[in-house]
Amino acid sequence: MDTFLTCTMVFLMLLASFNLFVGVSNDAVNFLSSALGSKSARYNIVMGVAAAGVLLGCTFSSGMMEIARSGIFNPQLFTYWDVMLIFFAVMLTDVLLLDTFNSLGLPTSTTVSIVFELLGASVVSAAYKLWVSTGTIIGLGAYINNEKALSIIIGILASVVIAFTFGTIIQWLMRYLFTFRYQKVYRYVGGIYSGLCLTAIFYFLIVKGAKGASFMTPALIAWLDANTETLMWSFFLTITVVFQILIWFWNFNALRIVILAGTFALAFAFAGNDLVNFVGVPLAAMQSAGIAASAEAANPALTPTTLYMGALKESVVTPTIWLIISGLIMVCTLWFSPKAQRVVQTAINLSASERSEKEQFGSTVGARVLVRSGLGVNRIINQILPRSVLDNIDRHFEKPRLKKGEVPLPFDQVRASVNLVLASILIATATSMKLPLSTTYVTFMVAMGSSLADGAWDRETAVYRISGVMAVISGWFLTAFTAFIAAGIAVLLCIWFGPIFMVIGGVCVVALLVRSNFFSKDKKVEAMEGFEAGLSKEELRKRFNAAIDRNLKQTIDIFSNTTMNFLSEDYSAVKKDKLEAQELLDHISLLRSQYYLMISHGQGAGKDYDARNYYYRTFSNVKDVAQDLRNTVNQMEQHLANSH
Repeated sequence: MDTFLTCTMVFLMLLASFNLFVGVSNDAVNFLSSALGSKSARYNIVMGVAAAGVLLGCTFSSGMMEIARSGIFNPQLFTYWDVMLIFFAVMLTDVLLLDTFNSLGLPTSTTVSIVFELLGASVVSAAYKLWVSTGTIIGLGAYINNEKALSIIIGILASVVIAFTFGTIIQWLMRYLFTFRYQKVYRYVGGIYSGLCLTAIFYFLIVKGAKGASFMTPALIAWLDANTETLMWSFFLTITVVFQILIWFWNFNALRIVILAGTFALAFAFAGNDLVNFVGVPLAAMQSAGIAASAEAANPALTPTTLYMGALKESVVTPTIWLIISGLIMVCTLWFSPKAQRVVQTAINLSASERSEKEQFGSTVGARVLVRSGLGVNRIINQILPRSVLDNIDRHFEKPRLKKGEVPLPFDQVRASVNLVLASILIATATSMKLPLSTTYVTFMVAMGSSLADGAWDRETAVYRISGVMAVISGWFLTAFTAFIAAGIAVLLCIWFGPIFMVIGGVCVVALLVRSNFFSKDKKVEAMEGFEAGLSKEELRKRFNAAIDRNLKQTIDIFSNTTMNFLSEDYSAVKKDKLEAQELLDHISLLRSQYYLMISHGQGAGKDYDARNYYYRTFSNVKDVAQDLRNTVNQMEQHLANSH
């Protein structure tokens, strides 16, 4: 019908590959952090299980694709040209937005971004159509699928409360039952617990999710519905008996199986629910092109501006081959994306039971208020409950002391299993209802709730963890606002400038993505300055000396450059020097705290305590020098800013 629109459709399909790469980098945290944080299996095994879950889960996502076609706007009121401009603007905005958040290492919601991009683009497009034709925007609501859009937004917001509340309550109950020395209780109830977890996973993923699979027949779905109860009881009893026997006679660790199954389930649920966020719009564009081609064959007089797309409201089964191709791209991203690894580390740090070398987020006023309020509530509860009840709870939540040289895990296998099973159940339930729930919202808030119940937010770390949660949630709301505005502006530019803007915008987006993902210098991992366990005395001393020399030299260089720039009154250069001075201070603080943690856990240069003390004091002095440098550069920057 229109060669340019056909080329646009092809471009959107290519952009979908980039979107999968960017989106999976962001959402890998959803199903990898629990298994990796508890170290339940080797990295390659966890990745292999997650990859299998993603690949299979993609085939169950066919029913979700209608969200992009007609879930946000009413396509019967938009022409072929209108919907293609909307889809182009949405994809342009989506890829850039997610890539920005990933580069910052901050998890965000791909569901929030795609929903509000579709909403923003369709609202602006409809408003423009009404304004041009009638001079007002009265009747704008008819163009938007208000009921479905509202249910999606309410579901996303409600998922925060539901996930956090259930995560806190269930983890508290499981911890009270198992305690932190869970091996004793686990020997008697491990089979039942594992059976319940695996049965729940099987029910919500396979039985409830089967209706959305692209290969399921109506007869098979009817058989599952008729035999659900028999299947569930048979599965539960078999798993429970087999696992309990293995635990009693061979000390089998069924929690590892539960965690790996949960990883598979969450990856499966993620792919089933979130694939629409990445490829739903390009597939909708492809189906629109197919509808246009059929309509043109039946009526050659139709044009892109006269053909209305009511056919997009019809239920269509997405070809399985497209879903499998999408799954393969997602699997490759999991294995090879460094951005995915950085986002995973963010979530592990926020839910860790021990304070890390350097908290990833600083304290904020809101976090301090919440911490003080929480301490006040805790004091009231302690006054109300009998001392015997409090002592009983304390015994169940008492953490064992670490052995000398033992490195603490971010969280244990009990919490990891709760995180995975609960999150996968909530997401799979939403998928069966064709509701695009935010997997990031659910998994992140379940993890935060379980870590709170586990006492991971102690007085030393609570303010930083709460600040982190507030920062991430704020990022989600910022995503919604930015997505709505940016997509609206993009579609308006498409309407005004047509193919010229679309070509220029497409080229710029591809160039930025290639530069960001393949040619940018990623954040360096200072391997030669790391003080990990297992190094010899000589190797440790070499690294200590090299780190001290390197950081002192960098301090001198920054001071020298800043002085020259200050004397020449180069304000922009001094501002860059200010950032470098702050980064240097942060880096030295990280090295100092890392070394402190190493020696506090009994690691380092044997019994050479004098050497340990010497190097620790040396790092303290280097940090003091860096602080003085930072303060001096700040004063120089303020002097130039005030034009003294």
